[in-house]
Amino acid sequence: MAEITASLVKELREKTGAGMMDCKKALNETQGDLEGAVDWLRKKGLAAAAKKSGRVAAEGLVAVATEGTKGAVVEVNAETDFVARNDKFQGYAATVATLALAGSGDVEALKAAAYPGTAHTAQDELTALIATVGENMNLRRSITLSVNAGVVVSYVHSAIAPGLGKIGVLVALESTGDAAKLSDLGKQIAMHIAAARPEALDIADVDTSALDRERNVLIEQARATGKKEEFIGKMVEGRIRKYYEEVCLLEQVYVIDGETKVRKIVENAAKDVGAPVTLTAFARFALGEGIEKAQSDFAAEVAATAAGQA
Repeated sequence: MAEITASLVKELREKTGAGMMDCKKALNETQGDLEGAVDWLRKKGLAAAAKKSGRVAAEGLVAVATEGTKGAVVEVNAETDFVARNDKFQGYAATVATLALAGSGDVEALKAAAYPGTAHTAQDELTALIATVGENMNLRRSITLSVNAGVVVSYVHSAIAPGLGKIGVLVALESTGDAAKLSDLGKQIAMHIAAARPEALDIADVDTSALDRERNVLIEQARATGKKEEFIGKMVEGRIRKYYEEVCLLEQVYVIDGETKVRKIVENAAKDVGAPVTLTAFARFALGEGIEKAQSDFAAEVAATAAGQA
């Protein structure tokens, strides 16, 4: 009997996509025979996940969880929107969001975390779910926010179940004021974030490469107007200020009243909650953002198939 080493288990996992504990069991059952273990897993339906790993998964769910001064948001992808309505998939997404509360936001650490009620990891549980449901899935990303005093509030736009939907938002408010009133404020700001899509908290947080790119575009636009070079700088700076108002949360006009900047809304809240309030961070996950979805051309597929059979 071959020695069942960690490297052998790893090799079997890479060949089959099955969970670590299932791979160990398969190797034990086959006395360390790698190919025999592959067949054992296939017979059990546990190797099916590997065949699906190349397919694009851009649907699924965003899940949020909060507990006092900490909150987490995760994105779990699947291939079709149909799977997002599957009870097992929803249960998995909700569970990993809760697991994320104990972590730092590192998605690889979250994948390696022990999955409640089992002897395996969150990634292994997902692999088993892939084999059961029949679609490629991916625990794509995770963020956690926390405050020393105050609240972290969550909001899910068009939730299909508590804490589950396609847009999830977290808002971190640092304050020693009334927690219930802080939560109400946080919920309103979270709704603003869902609608307004800010990219940074404040001007100092704007990505420098994005700012440089925007500035270069604005310079060329200003020159195209035929204005003299000495006026272009002022034109560009005015437009940069407008850019900040579009991408910085604290510079945005609050969508709920349509006239006050979010920065002022937070400052004014001190009177209501009984202590100064600082909006320290936010997170906004929109399902599938940044994933290139495969565009299917059915007519082209039929033509290619016909050509291949000619």
